[in-house]
Order: sequence, then C-alpha cells, then structure tokens
Amino acid sequence: MAKMLYSATMSVDGYITGPGGDMSWLTEHIGPNPLVDRLIRDIGALLVGNRTFGGDDPHRGTDKEGKPFGGGWEGPQFVLTHLAPATPVPGVTFVGDLMEGVAAAKAAAGDKYVNILGAEVARQCVEAGVLDEILVFVAPVLLGDGVRLFEHAGGARVRLERLSLTETPAATTIWLRVVR
Repeated sequence: MAKMLYSATMSVDGYITGPGGDMSWLTEHIGPNPLVDRLIRDIGALLVGNRTFGGDDPHRGTDKEGKPFGGGWEGPQFVLTHLAPATPVPGVTFVGDLMEGVAAAKAAAGDKYVNILGAEVARQCVEAGVLDEILVFVAPVLLGDGVRLFEHAGGARVRLERLSLTETPAATTIWLRVVR
C-alpha cells in the first residue's frame, strides 16, 4: 500500500517559496544528493497542488523546466484543483476532491510513495489524517517571507517522530513520521 509523503526544500526560517511564490532561491541548493536519488526511485505518483503545478520553477529557463524533480522523475501526476484546464495535459489528471485525489494517486503508486508537492495540499492531508511522512531538506538560507512548510490558522499540533537526520553540503535532511 502506498504511503503519503510530503517532501520539500525549506529555508532555515521555514519557507518553501520566496515572496510571491518565487522558487529561484532554490536553484543554488539543488545538487547531488543520494537521498533524493533514492527517493525518486521510490515515488509512484505525485499529488500536486494547483498553485505548485502552475507556479514558479527553480529550473526556469533550462531544459529541465516544467519537469518533476528537474526531469529526474516521470509518472502519473494528480493535481488538486477546482479549475481544470480545458486542454488535457499528458500524464496529469486534475481532481477536484482531496480524498478522490489521494485514492487515485495511491492506486497509481502501488507500493511506492505518493509524493505531495505543495504546502496547501500537505496541510489538507494532515487535517484529513492521511499524511504518513514528511521529508524536509533544510537549505542554509533565510528568505523572510513566502509560503511556509506548514501553516494552519490558529495553530495545529502535529506530533512527529524523527526517522533520520542526514547532512550534505547543500542541505540538512530530516525525515519524519506522522504519529497518529
């Protein structure tokens, strides 16, 4: 059975995008990382927020632009949105309901991970009790503004258990399990 994994690179002050959704800050922090290489092999499907799907790309202006993990991964993508485009996008299914998207992505992933991309979808998965793990790459930078890794109006306490902690020149990596 597929597990639901939220992965993101985050600044030390907790942001996964800069102001206005800017992802250019991430470009200098993308580099060889054996953990990312292993993770990509273990992803069976993506569950992506619409803002992330149509947003900025740290690979902007390169041949890697618009490709998940800069072209390092290919497979089924499920984008959570209430406004699907009129023109189909190859390999992408647009879904209007979180649980419908979770079920479809899990079915497509088989026994691999469904990788969640986007803070809003991750928050919804936490609230629905379907998020299993979180993988955070902490980049050595302060952004001061942007989209936070996790934000819940009024606060929310989500218990986590650390599975691993590793370091590379580009980031400190924390892999966590959601405690239910």
